[in-house]
Amino acid sequence: MADKTILVAGTYDTKDDELGYLAEVIRGQGGKVLTMDVSVLGDPARPEDVSKHEVAEAGGSSIKEAIGSGDENTAMQIMGAGAAVMALQLYQDGRIDGVVVLGGTMGTDLALDMCAALPVGVPKYIVSTVAFSPLVPPDRIPADVQMILWAGGLYGLNSICKASLSQAAGAVLGAARAVEPPRRDRPLIGMTSFGKTVLRYMVALKPALEKRGFEVAVFHATGMGGRAFESLAAEGAFAAVMDFAPQEVSNHLFGGLSAGADRMTNAGRAGIPQLVAPGCCDLVDFAGWQEMPAQLKGRETHAHNRLLTSALLNADERRQVAHAVCGKLAAARAPVAVLLPRGGCNEWDRAGAPLHDAAGLAAFCGEMRRSCPGNASLHELDCHINDAEFAAKALEVLDGWIESGAVKTH
Repeated sequence: MADKTILVAGTYDTKDDELGYLAEVIRGQGGKVLTMDVSVLGDPARPEDVSKHEVAEAGGSSIKEAIGSGDENTAMQIMGAGAAVMALQLYQDGRIDGVVVLGGTMGTDLALDMCAALPVGVPKYIVSTVAFSPLVPPDRIPADVQMILWAGGLYGLNSICKASLSQAAGAVLGAARAVEPPRRDRPLIGMTSFGKTVLRYMVALKPALEKRGFEVAVFHATGMGGRAFESLAAEGAFAAVMDFAPQEVSNHLFGGLSAGADRMTNAGRAGIPQLVAPGCCDLVDFAGWQEMPAQLKGRETHAHNRLLTSALLNADERRQVAHAVCGKLAAARAPVAVLLPRGGCNEWDRAGAPLHDAAGLAAFCGEMRRSCPGNASLHELDCHINDAEFAAKALEVLDGWIESGAVKTH
């Protein structure tokens, strides 16, 4: 088995023993290690492979400026920006195969930026005193990062924290050895959706798209799925997108499971053609085990399971969602087509279904007509989003883009 090299990063001035133990375990399992120091005030006991000075300079600053700021938050943001640049460069140069970062709240803040800079598929592990904590907002979490609690390790090594550190070391090395990176041998279409109980177009579309020579990746649009979708869009990984479940835009507007403020922007910014539909945009998802947000109390809801509950938006809120979606699409640098199924936007939104609101749906459609930007073509359909006619129209638009050369098939 070819040796893999893991980047071990942290503040070597204060956590040298812990970081050294991580490296020791990785080497003991036959892996290689490259070290990165992100300290500010102190110096490591010995030179590391990537010095704190190199990190600060990569962030467009210097250690002197970081110290001179007199503010630890400012200083660590300088180091975080530099660590992100350095980690990506090391990966692109073929010098590392994965990364593990150690830290408390300061180190975790930096680690999130550092790991977010690496492409999906690169093993990335964070050992943190605040792993899985509410302090870590969903829109800061890299799409495929792994985290483990740094239990009992705030100051010095002991058998408790070694259990966490050794797991992290083994996990990141094992992942680097086992990972099958995304292939780029076929053009990729990114699609957003939910499970087949609420949205089903992917069942017909996936095989049809594969017959056309595409690979299809369907993202579960519950916050983190949208993060992964946007991350790949920002890389330019997609030949086209079928963003048919942009409910995370609604969530971001009304306090639900957000994928971040940049949801539905990166494909357009990267010049990727976008097919868009309003799947579940009439709903806001929130954690079912938490108290419902004050602004959503008194609404019709659907408890999908113990983790997830959806609340129905009113007509005015749906207009706000439509306006926000159109605003995002207006900035696109590639073809945009909006499919507007007037028969409903999810399986609970059919005539006679428990969450159907004809007036609310009409309000959304009306705002889409008024606000649809000039760079987008609007296709109003007399069908439901789960009907065969919807999938057929999506393929028709895509085939037109293929014929015109806007979407490449090789």
